[in-house]
Amino acid sequence: MKNITFPLTVVLFTLFFICSCSGKTDRSARPMPMIKLEPAQKTYRLGDPLSIRVSTTLKKGTLKKVELYMNNRLLITGTNEIFSYPIQSLNYTGVNTLRVVAETSQGIQNSRIFNFTVLAVNRPVNYTYKVVKAYNHSTDHFTQGLEIKGDYLYEGTGENGKSALYQISLSTSRIIRSKPLEDRFFGEGITLLGNKIYQLTYKNQLGFVYDLESFAVIDSFRFASKEGWGLTNDGKSLIMSDGTGTLTWINPSDYSIEKKIDVVDHEKVWQYLNELEYVDGFIWANVWGSDLIIQIDANNGEIKGIVNLKGILSVMETTQSSQVDVLNGIAFIPSSGNLLVTGKLWPKMFEIKIEKSE
Repeated sequence: MKNITFPLTVVLFTLFFICSCSGKTDRSARPMPMIKLEPAQKTYRLGDPLSIRVSTTLKKGTLKKVELYMNNRLLITGTNEIFSYPIQSLNYTGVNTLRVVAETSQGIQNSRIFNFTVLAVNRPVNYTYKVVKAYNHSTDHFTQGLEIKGDYLYEGTGENGKSALYQISLSTSRIIRSKPLEDRFFGEGITLLGNKIYQLTYKNQLGFVYDLESFAVIDSFRFASKEGWGLTNDGKSLIMSDGTGTLTWINPSDYSIEKKIDVVDHEKVWQYLNELEYVDGFIWANVWGSDLIIQIDANNGEIKGIVNLKGILSVMETTQSSQVDVLNGIAFIPSSGNLLVTGKLWPKMFEIKIEKSE
């Protein structure tokens, strides 16, 4: 009998081809889920009803289950190829993400993602301001966080090599205590909760926790946002901004994310939220690069009011320091119910009374 031999390269190629083919998934076996919103609109309003219709097409196999998620939260698990999930009243502002995952009895999965936006119903109220009192402010302080407790002002400042935490007498402007950050850290927003001070850093995804009395560092924490900007609290949770239009609630015990809310008015999702101050269910926020402070409903992210502080820093005060930067810094004054505002490298801080524009 005659021996037949094959070149080694042919054998190897054949084996490779067989292995490659055997690893391929039959695309026709994948379930094809789809999402349709009723009514079909580009944007929705807070309080609108909505019906989410899910349909799954199968070319092969049988359907095991279909899972519908909204903003990574499971809404419902179904077993029918077509079903609807009703929402009586939308209360999730900003960009919302729907994700449907279909799985066959053979274990083959496929998913689809659909985004929609929810905006506020009403236009924000326009406010103006009245300056009640002016305080001196260090033109060396690149203000990133501001808060008042008792007779003292607590200020967090930024810039690498200059970032620090300060306790300052409101009546005399004298620095009582300070704590510099390492040069590699760019300090950002601060907030006082209990007997602790929390401070963010800009791009290190790192926050520090200080003892209120001694300024000793007692803890540190990581946060998921790429950047840290503003920080406040509602008495229970930390609330941070990251330069986008999203506010994030953080558990101060384990630093886990509790929830996120997009900040919206009747027209758009806002961006560049900076320094924050929580007061009686509302969050006051600087909008970076502008003269605006916005009043945000902490329950749903709706902007209730806009304060335009244009002109608060006079020409005379501006010429005192050629390096003045943007408006940034909001602190609630419990004794008067007014706000204390300042900016980065500003020579003054101003107690202002918020008034409706005529």
